[in-house]
Amino acid sequence: MGDLDLAIRGRTYREPEGPHSMVVRGKDLDAGLQHIAARSDCRSVAVVGLPEQVPDLSALVGRRLLLVDGDSGRLRNFAEVAIRAGIEVEWIRAARPPFERLAAALLPVGGIVLAAGRSSRMPGSQKLLLDIDGVPMVRHVLEAASEGGCHQTVVVYAEEDVRRAIDGRAELIFNAKAGSGMASSLQVGLRALRPEIEGAMVLLGDQPLVGSRTVATLLRAWRREGSRPAVAVSSGEDGWAPPVIISRELWDELFALKGDAGARQVLHGRPELLDVVPAPGRPDDIDTPDDYAKIVRLFPRKRPRQRA
Repeated sequence: MGDLDLAIRGRTYREPEGPHSMVVRGKDLDAGLQHIAARSDCRSVAVVGLPEQVPDLSALVGRRLLLVDGDSGRLRNFAEVAIRAGIEVEWIRAARPPFERLAAALLPVGGIVLAAGRSSRMPGSQKLLLDIDGVPMVRHVLEAASEGGCHQTVVVYAEEDVRRAIDGRAELIFNAKAGSGMASSLQVGLRALRPEIEGAMVLLGDQPLVGSRTVATLLRAWRREGSRPAVAVSSGEDGWAPPVIISRELWDELFALKGDAGARQVLHGRPELLDVVPAPGRPDDIDTPDDYAKIVRLFPRKRPRQRA
């Protein structure tokens, strides 16, 4: 299917099994289009180095198309033909295929911030609204997801105060069944992700120190060729901690969960499904007043400016 050596998860220039993306050179596009016509589970295609003539692209309708070329004119001509055919298309002007942008375009990930808990161990307050360096805790988490590279970020909430704290910074999804446990919030978030999303990154709203670098590290690890269906941060006695990215192929198992179960129940005892990677940031979650006090001490108080 081509001679590109790009270590992107699920990409192919050989015959794959199951859902996949394809990266192909322009000179091999005719063979690539034959593959696409024969395989309904080829979800997205990247063409690197466009041919002079635009072929019949009708086989790409319903798929995502990424164009990579250093010539603006060829990019424009190809994109115009694809758009007229009703194909979802984006393009990158570059002479060489940029791995990170290719991988991100072929394998978009949506972030789900779980923020519908009751804060039962934090008396007298909704812990997700506690101040961390001048910002409500939950906003640190959604900003990490967005700034770290998630294509879509949704916040699942149950209380009006949490909705107001988000203040339009992310898509808000109300969970009327939040009292039944985490599983319902996770499932509400999954249903809100757009159809092109290939993986869901599950983040807890009470992990303000995760940071965008943690999110970016997990995205890179999950998008690499040979990665397992789930990738999480290495941590502590349990071996891993959220955030965790879960491929669409495992979502049916998440939809089968009930009560307070989450990704851990799907992945427990199944090492063949999970990669654990070191990442910057800290996955500490805040459940008690002592937890909050420890986190606050990490942020030095700003001294007031003295007037001249």
